[in-house]
Amino acid sequence: MSEKAVPPAFNPAITEKDVLITGGAGSIGSELARQVCQLAPRSLTLLDINENALYLLNQSLSRHYGMDITPEVISIRDRTAIFRLFDRLRPQTVIHAAAHKHVPLMEQNPDQAVKNNIFGTLNLFDAAQQYGAEKVVLISSDKAVRPSSVMGATKQICEQLCLGRNGPVFTAVRFGNVLDSAGSVIPLFRQQLHEEKRILLTDRRMTRYFMSIPQAVQLILQAAAENDRGKIYMLDMGNPVSIGQIALKVIKEEGFSPEDVELVETGIRPGEKLEELLASPDEYFTPTSTPRLLSANAVSLFSADQKKCLLEKLKIAAENIDHLQIRELLGLCKNE
Repeated sequence: MSEKAVPPAFNPAITEKDVLITGGAGSIGSELARQVCQLAPRSLTLLDINENALYLLNQSLSRHYGMDITPEVISIRDRTAIFRLFDRLRPQTVIHAAAHKHVPLMEQNPDQAVKNNIFGTLNLFDAAQQYGAEKVVLISSDKAVRPSSVMGATKQICEQLCLGRNGPVFTAVRFGNVLDSAGSVIPLFRQQLHEEKRILLTDRRMTRYFMSIPQAVQLILQAAAENDRGKIYMLDMGNPVSIGQIALKVIKEEGFSPEDVELVETGIRPGEKLEELLASPDEYFTPTSTPRLLSANAVSLFSADQKKCLLEKLKIAAENIDHLQIRELLGLCKNE
């Protein structure tokens, strides 16, 4: 279930550039950091609120690559701290991987999803625009397509925040699940298998797109090298795989017999779909010069005034912890 990915030797968005990665200690962020180190940036700053994971990653990268990396324990919600960071470091390339991504948890805490995913992203985008960044890459999700969850809807709005901005080249990279990431089903299945000799899964018919973390990150960095603003890049993740198939593969890989392991279906959780889409019907993706990387002109869902009004209302609703109003503003009540 894993693929080897060898990053290119040169990348115009990374090599000899001052690079900032948000969510730098996470599953995607840490692999981004490793591959960026191999592309010889002028400087690399990793931003995360997980101080222990950030410290350990910094130690590992410094040993392996001999680079002086700047770790910053800052929340993307802290607008003042973000602006001070950009003023001090002036990053040229920003890869924004920080986000609340857990679908059921964000269903329970939509105010936190809005504050972190939407307004944290807005803080970064505004700072990048003010302090002269050249390229900003948003890590998005297939859950942003026709979203049925708070997490997906916040990511959809983050994609919209990339549009119509001056200054840096703002782009988004959209993809599905990555294998063995923190919180993904495969490590959870392994744990359940060894501890309980059974696997709990929502619905064995549920399908998801999967790709290894190194392969996904390599394609993200290739998308960063593209120079078209207002684009959404999509990773060609192959065919979707059912959760039932994933469970059976884990069982066999761990040396168990499928006949000896109970598969218990617990039911789809709030915000989840049986199937995810990588593109909406009105999006037309075309191949790029990089295999498995597709691009499309982003489709604007709001006028500038509508976007401004929506953000103002979402900010008030999040501050008031008005979950129903948040869901209405995100367009989720019509899906219920």
